[in-house]
Amino acid sequence: MGTVELPVVVGVDGSEAASGALDWAAELAGRRGLPLRIVHASLWERYEGYVPATAADRPAERLRGEAVLATAAERAGRRVPALKVMTDLAADDAVTALLRAGQSAEALVVGSRGRGEFASLLLGSVGLGIAARAQCPVVVVRGRPENVRGGTHRVVVGIAERERSGEQEPAPPSAAAAFALREARLRGGELEAVHAWRCAGPEDHRTREDHARRAAELLDETLGGAAAAGLPPVPVTHRPVEGPARKALLDASAHADLLVVGARRRQGHFGMQLGLVNHAVLHHAKCPVAVVPVS
Repeated sequence: MGTVELPVVVGVDGSEAASGALDWAAELAGRRGLPLRIVHASLWERYEGYVPATAADRPAERLRGEAVLATAAERAGRRVPALKVMTDLAADDAVTALLRAGQSAEALVVGSRGRGEFASLLLGSVGLGIAARAQCPVVVVRGRPENVRGGTHRVVVGIAERERSGEQEPAPPSAAAAFALREARLRGGELEAVHAWRCAGPEDHRTREDHARRAAELLDETLGGAAAAGLPPVPVTHRPVEGPARKALLDASAHADLLVVGARRRQGHFGMQLGLVNHAVLHHAKCPVAVVPVS
């Protein structure tokens, strides 16, 4: 039996941000040779504060949802002509519908803000809720137009500290590193691996050098493990940075098509599971951000 092809899922609501997410998702699915599943939650209007006055208004809401999906499917087909497109009108709020769709998805793509949300919001409630709880990689399409269009040919991945196994064999790549490597390869671009480190207090020059050396070793270990796992090589730049991880990643996002970060998911914990660094890049990055869950 062949492996089941999981689709790329994208949420649409007729907003400009959702259209940008749709274009991005269609291209992601096309690069990976996967189908695209377009989801519209029919209760998004209620989620954003609009409640139909009478039961007679419900069919009109459904018609609107069907029109949104039809328009989105046509747009995706024009964007990537050979793409297999499926649509889903979900009778639920957007976060619940997309989290459910993400349980059987290669990746979940959303815009930075939905229809009806304040333009001043850096990241809408739907995007934040999905990124904080989904069990599959989530891409929030945000940032400057040139970065969203993919003009830099660079993917950036944040490499966090991890425990050494004590074994000679290289550790397997993290889920975030594997996602970033694959995306860089499919885009025909390069990968920049960033690890930020900070000294705890006043330290001498030798100790500072030790920190920098450890950061470089960590980058080598992580991406060496990816090579050992058989992931195709791509041009890689290792960038250890002294300073806050938030600033290092935000600076790197200015010259990237995609910023990839990992997010630890604790089994049985259903609250928001985003660290401070991930929260910052989701709100302020200059390019789309992929949040890849780690169990």
